[in-house]
Amino acid sequence: MSKTFRPYDPEQEFLMPASLREWLPKGHLAYFLSDVVDHLDLSQIMDCYEEEKGYPPYHPVMMVKVLIYAYCIGVPSSRKIEKRLTEDIAFRVLAANNIPDFRTISDFRKEHLGALAALFLQVLKLCRKAGLVKLGHVSLDGTKIKANASKHKAMSYKRMKEEEARLMAEVEELLKQAGAVDAEEDHVYGKHKRGDELPKELAFRESRLKKIREARGALEEEARADAGQGRASGGQASDVPDDDTQRNFTDPDSRIMPAPGGKQFEQAYNAQAVVDSANQIIVAADVVDQASDKKQAVPMMKQLQENTGVLPREMSADAGYFSDNVVTELSRTGMDVYIPPDKMPHARKMPAAPRGRIPRGLSTADRMRRKLKTKRGRKRYGLRKELPEPVFGQIKQVRGFRQFLLRGKDKVRGEWRLICTGHNVLKLFGECGDRLVGQDFWNQTEAA
Repeated sequence: MSKTFRPYDPEQEFLMPASLREWLPKGHLAYFLSDVVDHLDLSQIMDCYEEEKGYPPYHPVMMVKVLIYAYCIGVPSSRKIEKRLTEDIAFRVLAANNIPDFRTISDFRKEHLGALAALFLQVLKLCRKAGLVKLGHVSLDGTKIKANASKHKAMSYKRMKEEEARLMAEVEELLKQAGAVDAEEDHVYGKHKRGDELPKELAFRESRLKKIREARGALEEEARADAGQGRASGGQASDVPDDDTQRNFTDPDSRIMPAPGGKQFEQAYNAQAVVDSANQIIVAADVVDQASDKKQAVPMMKQLQENTGVLPREMSADAGYFSDNVVTELSRTGMDVYIPPDKMPHARKMPAAPRGRIPRGLSTADRMRRKLKTKRGRKRYGLRKELPEPVFGQIKQVRGFRQFLLRGKDKVRGEWRLICTGHNVLKLFGECGDRLVGQDFWNQTEAA
């Protein structure tokens, strides 16, 4: 009995569809993203281009579409993007079969990083117009993301002083040795060299000494600035860095921070995000170089207000953000604040909710403890587990973004906002992609 299969001939030649719109199924993310970018204001990028002689550059709109799509699906590496432009149909559709090399992609991202990061606000505006942002309750959290630097390239202030002294002694000794062999320079350096080239050992030590001095100077400058701020506020502070203060030679803005779980440390940044409760839209995003979240709540709420023009009715954050001043300042704005002074237990059985009037003379911390024991307090604070934690999980686990590619706090901040822009685009596509493709929505958005 013969077996019959569908035709299969690897050598069969085909003609691809004439229209790029036929290359992918209807409703694909690439088509949606293309429409979104076509309705964004890219003048900040376009204005950078002037008429030049020679071969023209790739179209900026195409480059923006490719980059944002890459961040949406978790492919931020410029080398991997170049590979996808030859192998992935969605990338080929967005690029209209253009294939910029990885260096072109990397340079475009670096050159226009500020403008690309600013697209976060435009996409957030689209999310609000689509009704995905309510600002009834928002939750703030931070996550540690590895820097593009090894923690083994960091050095403490104490070790810098020790290494500087040791290297200075070695440099002096090498200079003495060089002086002693001047008479034999022809034999040592050869006939075709002047004899005054820097020995390799001396060049290595001098370059390392220069880096250590620069890093030490930067730490001392930071200490003086912190001391000045401390004295201005009535406190006392030393203008000399602590011996254990560290600085990384590869990315000086990054810091040693505890990794998730707290059992080990890594060179990292602290990425902050404020997430709206309606549809997990990120409404504010930033990157800081402090491992602690203690001072981040107030500036993140101010950024949210700048981004949207209003403050939410409620906000929640974990115990790492609590301080009397933070709760007082946020409450003065009219927000209902839920930030515990202590780490909240994960016990199944919660203590009984307090009843009666609030006793007089309670501290800010005790008032917050009492508030979070109420049924409403437990319910509102419980939203925190449904907002930033799943968002960070989607970014890190699903899209695989666990390490920044760029270096320096300003560039890392721009990259983080690109990541958050991709997250919001995916939410916008998942919740109402078909509706947004319609011209009526774009007309309403542009009119607004």
